[in-house]
Order: sequence, then C-alpha cells, then structure tokens
Amino acid sequence: MPGARGVAAPLMLSALLLHLARASLPAGCLRVSDILSCSNLGLEQVPMWLPATAATLDFNHNRMVRLEEDSFVGIPHLITLRVAHNRLSSLAPGTFRNSSSLRHLDLSSNHLYKVDNHYFQELVGMEELLLFNNHIARVESNALISLRSLRKAYLSHNRLTDFPFFSIQEHKHPFLVTLDLSSNRMLKLPLEDISALPASVQSGLFLHNNSLVCECAMYSLFRMWEQKGFVSVQDYREEHTCLVYGEPRASVQFLQHTRFFENCTVKAQNLLGETMSNLQVYAGHSGLLQCQTSLKGRHLTYQWVTPHQEYIVPPGNNNAMRMYANGSLEITGARLEDSGVYWCMVQDHQQSRNETHEVNVTVIVHRYEVEPFNTGFTTLLGCVVSLVLVLMYLYLTPCRCWCRKPPPLPATPSPAYECSAQSSILVPTPPATTEGPGRKTDMKEEGRRTVICVTPSERLLHMILVRLQRESHQRQEPTVKILSNTACFQSQYSTGLHQNAA
Repeated sequence: MPGARGVAAPLMLSALLLHLARASLPAGCLRVSDILSCSNLGLEQVPMWLPATAATLDFNHNRMVRLEEDSFVGIPHLITLRVAHNRLSSLAPGTFRNSSSLRHLDLSSNHLYKVDNHYFQELVGMEELLLFNNHIARVESNALISLRSLRKAYLSHNRLTDFPFFSIQEHKHPFLVTLDLSSNRMLKLPLEDISALPASVQSGLFLHNNSLVCECAMYSLFRMWEQKGFVSVQDYREEHTCLVYGEPRASVQFLQHTRFFENCTVKAQNLLGETMSNLQVYAGHSGLLQCQTSLKGRHLTYQWVTPHQEYIVPPGNNNAMRMYANGSLEITGARLEDSGVYWCMVQDHQQSRNETHEVNVTVIVHRYEVEPFNTGFTTLLGCVVSLVLVLMYLYLTPCRCWCRKPPPLPATPSPAYECSAQSSILVPTPPATTEGPGRKTDMKEEGRRTVICVTPSERLLHMILVRLQRESHQRQEPTVKILSNTACFQSQYSTGLHQNAA
C-alpha cells in the first residue's frame, strides 16, 4: 500500500501539471468576459486550451499556417472567429466541428489557394464569410452548399477566373444579399446562370475590376442593372471596365464610354428571371403593392425592399408604409421619392425555398389643366377692368383743368387758349360735319389738327369705344363704328376763325 501510494502521487502530480499547462493561455492574450484576443503574438497554431465560454476569438496578425481538426470543438457557443492576416494555406477536414453556432468568420489576407467542399460543411449558421485578399483560384461547386443562412460573402482581390453561380441558384441561399467577386481575373461571365439568380442576389453582386472581355451580352447585363438602380453598379461605375478585343492595353469604362457598344442591341427581356408588375400612384394618395408568389402554406414569411435599400417587415415602417399578413405593402401618402422598384421576397422556411416579385412604382403629380377663356368673356373682362381703371383715374385723382367756353379767339391761336389736362388730339383731320343744336363749325378741309375739349363722362365713353374697336380689330371681327357726332363735343380749330359761344 505505501508503495502504491508512492507511485500514484507522481502520476497525479504530472496529470495536474499537464492540466495546468493545457489550461494556460499564451502570454499576451487578453480575456474580457466572453471575448478572447490573442492577436499579434506570433502564434503558429491555435492554443491547445481555450475557454469554453468564449463567444469571440481574435487571432489576427499571427503566423498560423494551418487550422487543424477539432481546433474549436470545445467552444460550443462560438459566434465570431477572426483569423485574418496569417499564413493559412489550407483548412483540415473537421476544423469547425461542433461550431454550428458560428456566425462571422474572417479568413481574409491569408494564403488560401482554393475553397474545398469540406471547409465549411459544418457551419450551417454562418451569416458572414470573409475570404478576400487571398490567393484563391478556385471555388468548388459545393463549397457553399451548407451555408443556408449565409447573407454576405466576400471573395474580392483573389485569382478567380470563374465562380459556380449555379450552386447558389433557386432556393439554396434564401438570405444571400451580398456576393463580392470584384478585383479577380474573370474573362467571361455565365450570363444564363447569373440571370437565374434571385433579384436580391443580383442587386448585391459586385463584379467590377475584373478582366472581362467587351461583348454585347455582358454590356446588356450591366446596363440593365444600372437601369434597375443596383448599388453594385451605381457605386462603382468607373471601376466597371472591359477589354476591347481582349487586349489588356485596350481597357474601357463601358458604363461611361458607351460609344464602343453603339451597334449592340440591348435586349428588353427581363434578365432578372422573375415576375414584374407596374403601379401608378397619385402623390398624396395610397397605393397597394401585391406580392405575387406561387408558394403556398403557413410557413411563409414576407419582406419588402424599397428602392432605397430599406427592409420592411410587418407591421410596416413609421406609418409611411404598412405591411399586411398576406405580404401586401401599402404606401400611405405617396411622395415623389417613393418612386422606384420594390422587391417582395417570400421565404418558405419549411421547404427552404424563396421567390422574389418586383413592382415598379411611379408616383404621379396632379396637373390641373386650366381651360382657356372664352373670347367674349375675355372681352367683357377687359372692358370691366378698363372701366374700373378709368373711374379710379377720374375720381381719385384731383383735376385742376376744366373746359370752359372759350372767349373769342384771336387771329392767331395761342396755346394758352387750349385746354391742357383734358385736351387730346383725336384725329389728324377734323370731322366733315358737326351735329347738334347750337353747334356750328367753320373750318378748312386741309389737314389741320383738331383739339376737342371734352367732359369727363364724354372722355370715359370715348376710351371705352376705342378699346372695343381695338379688340374687334385684333379678333378680325367687323369694325365697330365710333360715332363722332356727339352733341356735347365742342371743337376749337386752329383756323383763325372766331366762333360765338351762343
């Protein structure tokens, strides 16, 4: 017994030391609550012991070459893993075993050469995958098939010459909204496979800064995306280039310099491969957008995406947009900025299927056409306005000149005998006759000017008649004859003749 105790003691001590060694973290690691950061420590592999309660692990800026099997098996609640800026060239099968809760994985800025099928097959809850700035030249056809919850995948700045677009078609990735394949080495695009992608994927598909060969089909696809207002095209118009005749030195920005595609016929077909409808709404009124889908069942969820990339779910958004249980969307009090393309995304979680329906909304502003005035009404209105103005002039303006019966005229007429304020030169020649009792006129028939001194009422009558004659002449109607034989007119001619006022 004493001998057995002597043998067991060293074994227990060694096991304890081994446990303490395994339970220790590398010097320099920082642990705060459920976050463990071991960045920039020169680590060549993942530490053997990691806290089981960790939710975030940070191993950025180290010297890791490979991730081994069961590297994170003892961390069931791991959500975020960052292993960027290392030297990783491959991932061993089973690296992420027991890591189904992982949501964010950052493997950017490493030395990965390809994405094998077994890399992420256990990550069924993955939402964001960062693989940019590697040396990836190939993505296996089933590499992303298990990532059914994937929303964003970044594979820019690699060496990809193609991508298995067919692997993300139909309903395999119902939540995918961003796929960044920019700054790679793609020469041609599988346009049929891309056109079969859901609209939510196409709107977030980034393909700028590739080595695309200029061709009409490629140009038609990007021009269609630009017309749809896709952010992936509008925000990177200058970075969309193609090679004329495949020459690396003949690179053109085809969305800005369209003259190279003048002979191309842009197809009017719907490259989105989905149903589309149009809706016109008057400004200030309400419009109802129907979400048409062939999916049936109780497990359907609806979501709308506005032209401003705003996601709307029941019951709506700030009373400006209301969403109902059947998936329809009501725009209350439509505004001009509400115009654009709306996407309705229907998801069947039981069958892992989804569909997208597109509605093009146009908000119309009321434009009331003013009926032109009738000619007679215009004339009457003009006369009334003229009458009012004349009355205002006559009775609101003080008048200091009154026509009086002139004294016997001297042999030579003088301007002093002329009425100043109420005299006007009416006609170039005097009238031939003058009617009225007690009115006589002696004149010569030569072209002498006639100065007529009138009373205010006579002047008003004359101005109205002149206005009527002018408007009749403009409308080319029969001329209204203005009678000049008014009995109250008294004329004073510059003839040197004297006329008795009696």
